[in-house]
Amino acid sequence: MSDPARKAADNLRALRQNKPLVHNITNFVVMNYTANALLACGASPVMAHAENEVEEMVAYAGALVLNIGTLTDVWVAAMLKAGRRATALGKPIILDPVGSGATTLRTEAAKSILAWTKVSVVRGNASEILSLAGQNATTKGVDSTDSIEDAAKAAGALARELGTTLAITGPTDLVTDGRRTLVIEGGHSLMPCVTGTGCSATALVGAFHAVDPDPVSAAASALAFLGLAGERAGTQASGPGSFQIHLLDALFNLTPEDLAKECRIHEEHHA
Repeated sequence: MSDPARKAADNLRALRQNKPLVHNITNFVVMNYTANALLACGASPVMAHAENEVEEMVAYAGALVLNIGTLTDVWVAAMLKAGRRATALGKPIILDPVGSGATTLRTEAAKSILAWTKVSVVRGNASEILSLAGQNATTKGVDSTDSIEDAAKAAGALARELGTTLAITGPTDLVTDGRRTLVIEGGHSLMPCVTGTGCSATALVGAFHAVDPDPVSAAASALAFLGLAGERAGTQASGPGSFQIHLLDALFNLTPEDLAKECRIHEEHHA
């Protein structure tokens, strides 16, 4: 990837031109904010989780986003049904394993989705990602207690083992498929104080992946876009409430030219 910042800008331009439909089976806590984040970036969101419509809906979508934040057995069944249909149709699937490692239901649901569908990108915090490897990762509810450095050490091998791209978010973000690794800087200290920023990151990966078939550059583009928007929102916000609103405005107002000039993505070269 010769110039990941330029690629991010091209992806944002394509996203706004194509307005892809992103099918979300996501959690009740963030559904409204996630939909607004997708609209602000130029995508078209749909929130559809009924088991008897997800196969039909995902056929129209450019990407499927599965977020296990407020799980029930019925939701797991709907996610597996949508995921198998998306796999058969060759649609990108993005998994957000919210709280994986905290409870058996969440950990097993994430692992089932990975086993039974072809997930393109897993986006999570360090503890959630490490839990997928069966490592002794610990989560405090849905918050990470492991550092991104901890996860980075295992990420390449885990990506190869799972056959997917991992997008690990924290103060610095890391995207790897086990062969290529991109590091993304950006964001703001208020982002963890607002529910839904991580879930929005996952949804944005889905939107960018709908226009970019390369999961590594799609995920890095989405995280760079959100990180820069977070930086801009943080300069205007006085606290978490105003930050939420300014973040949506920043996602809407950021141009491809801004992204190419200001985002900070670099490729790590392994010896």
